[in-house]
Amino acid sequence: MKATSTLNLVDLFQRHRRELHIFLTRKLRDRETAADLTQETFVRMAEQLQQRPERPITHSRSYLYRTASNLAVDHVRRQQRNPNDVCDPNDLPEIRDDLQVPERMIGGRQQLDRVAEAMTRLPPITREVFHLTRVQGLKYREAARQLGVSESTVQKHLTAALGTVMHHLGEER
Repeated sequence: MKATSTLNLVDLFQRHRRELHIFLTRKLRDRETAADLTQETFVRMAEQLQQRPERPITHSRSYLYRTASNLAVDHVRRQQRNPNDVCDPNDLPEIRDDLQVPERMIGGRQQLDRVAEAMTRLPPITREVFHLTRVQGLKYREAARQLGVSESTVQKHLTAALGTVMHHLGEER
């Protein structure tokens, strides 16, 4: 491509803006930031052309991609150094922690006791399926292999266990 001048900067923008935006969106996984950095890429190119007219940019597309890539790296580094806080740290003491409210803790303990009682009503295989999938976090396939049954059997027992537990919790209220 021939050397870039101010006259064809608009043409470059029209031809490469979309592909640079896609490139940056894939890199950053953020469309808005990608749009901002796409604009900044062309601003940098315009500044380069204005500051050094005696040194034209000979490979415009490469220059754009290198600049965009550098801007993305700088953005990520800046984000890692200064992550956005969800709230002002000075407000933290004023935020109530519901988990520490005694009534809530007691209510949670009572609910766990009701779940444990409901579990005693389940047949042993159903109780084991519930334990493996919900407590230990095994996938259906892993639980089935461990118990020597099919995945479908695991799903049926889990459905039965959840139904019994939910029914028992509903009765106790």
